[in-house]
Amino acid sequence: MDMGEEARRLRVEEQLSISQLRVLLGVSREQIEEWLRGVPAPDWTRRPNAKDELRARAVDLRNAGYSVPGIARELGVARSTAWQWTRHIPLADDTPEAHRRRQHAKRMNDARWDRHRVERDEHRRVLDAEATATIGGLDERDLLLLGAVMYWCEGTKSKPWRQVERVEFVNSDPRLVRLFLRFLDAMAVERSDLSFRVQIHETADAAAAVAWWAETVGAQPEDFRATNIKRHNPKTNRQNRGVDHHGCLRIGVCHSRDLYRTIGSVIDALSGPADAVHGGAR
Repeated sequence: MDMGEEARRLRVEEQLSISQLRVLLGVSREQIEEWLRGVPAPDWTRRPNAKDELRARAVDLRNAGYSVPGIARELGVARSTAWQWTRHIPLADDTPEAHRRRQHAKRMNDARWDRHRVERDEHRRVLDAEATATIGGLDERDLLLLGAVMYWCEGTKSKPWRQVERVEFVNSDPRLVRLFLRFLDAMAVERSDLSFRVQIHETADAAAAVAWWAETVGAQPEDFRATNIKRHNPKTNRQNRGVDHHGCLRIGVCHSRDLYRTIGSVIDALSGPADAVHGGAR
């Protein structure tokens, strides 16, 4: 057994202090500390700390859901001290104190922003009315241009390595979905040539989403194809959840090769001759 192993044995089994080990082994304090790195000191060598009780109380408060500022106020210590004592403990969200803190934050936030929200909503109503008056009705040409641009942004497109000229549009915004359906009506596409499929996360209510989309597009739930369920990825921080999330709707158009080519031709015409995309690059 070398001297380092002997120093560690004496520290653990005999509970010797560093000063005692220096005398016994005849080496420097620095050498002893190097040998004992990672070995806890005996309890009897620890000096009593007047703040030990405060530290323990801080840990209890943190486990009870108190924030760092709340702990600092409760114990009369600096926030930095409260943070140092409790930084290893995640804040629990299911405690009475955490609930009280969230309710307080909501009341403060509502008091601050209620007037702003009223003014914001009124401003939006004014802008909506102005936009409606400016746009007026949409004719067939308007719908052709809007539908083509919208599809080229959000629809499935043929690639040089996968040339499939078929119209498939996917979106989660019901306004864009309704506008796309108006475009299809303007292009004389029969509703019987459409297929609907909901795409949604497995944690959501798939049946409720299908019913919601069916009402939105004026179809029956039984007319929808089997729902595409997205499996859970723990690395994804999903924000689109809750009762207002209905997933995405995929609209497929049967026998849509000519419609797809028409959309591409409109995009070519809008982009100008120098930027037009030809052949299989669409």
